[in-house]
Amino acid sequence: MSGAGLEPANGPARARPQSVLFACSFNAVRSPMAEAIAKHFLGRQIYFASAGLRSGELDGFAVAAMEELGISIAKHKPQTFEDLEDASFDLIVTLSPEAHHKALEFTRTLAVDVVYWPTMDPTAVQGSRETMLAAYRGVRDGLQKRIMDEFDWRAIGTL
Repeated sequence: MSGAGLEPANGPARARPQSVLFACSFNAVRSPMAEAIAKHFLGRQIYFASAGLRSGELDGFAVAAMEELGISIAKHKPQTFEDLEDASFDLIVTLSPEAHHKALEFTRTLAVDVVYWPTMDPTAVQGSRETMLAAYRGVRDGLQKRIMDEFDWRAIGTL
């Protein structure tokens, strides 16, 4: 079901995935943020992981933005699709166009749903430290809202 979104919380019933992979370009900003947020709220009900096309260095602004929520990603080790120990996910959520193409290729012979959540790359923002951090907060907050909406965390209960 490539490219489609998950059913919203108030939409038709849909089986909740048991394992979800978030994917972006370097597994250094967007996908680790999404993984950490999802684990924070839903980690007891759903398995979450993240990967990138290429392995990058964990981004300090991403760490700082997440720490503002009390969620640490400081120990996250960026990994690629090829580094994944287990590729059996029910759902892959891609956060960049190139990650979406890679996920479709990666799952060509697998029964896995792939959805694309267009997510701005905050590393492209230039300016003062506060301007840059604001971009990361925007991505963080957008991912948190999308995760809460799409996975209907209220139906599961808060952790």
